Amino acid sequence: MNDDNKINNNKSTKETIIETEVAMGVVHPAALEPYRVRLFVEDEIVKDAEITIGVNHRGIERIMEGLPVEKANSLTEKVCGICSNSHIWNSVMVAEKGLGIEVPDRAQYIRVIMGELERLHSHFLYLAHGNEVLGHETFSMRLFYIRETVMELLRMIGGNRVQYGAPIIGGVRPRCELNSKRIQKIKEGMDFVEEKAINFADRFVSDPMIMSRITGVGVISRKDALRLAASGPTLRATGVARDLRTDMECYDPFDFDVITQDDGDVKSNLLVRVLEIFESVKIIRQALKDLPEGRITNRSWEMADTPIIKSYIEVPRGTLYHSYRIEEGRTRNVIIRTPSMSNIGAMEHACIGNHITDAQLAIVQCDPCFTCTDRAIKIIEL
Repeated sequence: MNDDNKINNNKSTKETIIETEVAMGVVHPAALEPYRVRLFVEDEIVKDAEITIGVNHRGIERIMEGLPVEKANSLTEKVCGICSNSHIWNSVMVAEKGLGIEVPDRAQYIRVIMGELERLHSHFLYLAHGNEVLGHETFSMRLFYIRETVMELLRMIGGNRVQYGAPIIGGVRPRCELNSKRIQKIKEGMDFVEEKAINFADRFVSDPMIMSRITGVGVISRKDALRLAASGPTLRATGVARDLRTDMECYDPFDFDVITQDDGDVKSNLLVRVLEIFESVKIIRQALKDLPEGRITNRSWEMADTPIIKSYIEVPRGTLYHSYRIEEGRTRNVIIRTPSMSNIGAMEHACIGNHITDAQLAIVQCDPCFTCTDRAIKIIEL
């Protein structure tokens, strides 16, 4: 065969490669929640991706419409099991802003402690799930073991391991008061978490097989992250130092670093969460050391009608948005936007250009909570 025929045959072979759709989900072993991923591949390389949610939609916003404000706030905990405290915290902040309620300093510190404990358990869950997708079951189980300490601290304070109901309008519930015994247990828990997290981080980053598996995979550039409105650690993994805790007044007394990485790949996303664990421990220790004296609830306020009030806070996955207005003591025009809603575009983009076997890893790196997003799914212009 002459060279011209070889060239023509090669061209013919390339032209026969067609785009193939590979479906993952609605149920998939690597997915913690029901969602569907459509991967469009050529020669096992992902050329495009589409994530579809809606399987578990509950219509939380619609159910909240017209409920008494206190009852509506409690319902927001059901939006997400992992970020339950974050949702009720942001929801009561909407009412507090609208009604001009001043929250006691001690209550603000306890809210911050609860928020950072929730961040810890969320990040440990993320790292455990990530290692499970990587195929490292030992690391995954050890991370769940460390997380268990945080879950028990949340149970001790709030009375429940998942939905603690700590924030209420004007402060925190009386059962969440921190006495000397509870403070000592939290301090011991933070010592344990920090020690075990350091040990995990050292072993994780020194494992050449893990590093080779996650480096350069699922890359999202800084430009694309901003274009796609990525949020939270997913955005910070591309080098953008944006953390709404720096804008929240309740975090003003605390010294902490905004963690960033520059590569925007799976490794960067994992390292951001690992390093944020130590920052959360730092914040909790400061809050316990400087915990103000005084009451934990301000009850000297009256219900009144308000315009639509917006509130943004930083939660483990990124920026959480809540808004509603109060009319005759009831919520109206409720809107909730979760971080995963913003990060879906980044998840789809992260799959492109990677091997099909890395697609689920590229999605998992953004720490999606699709059930959370399903329950509050309105697309809004903020």
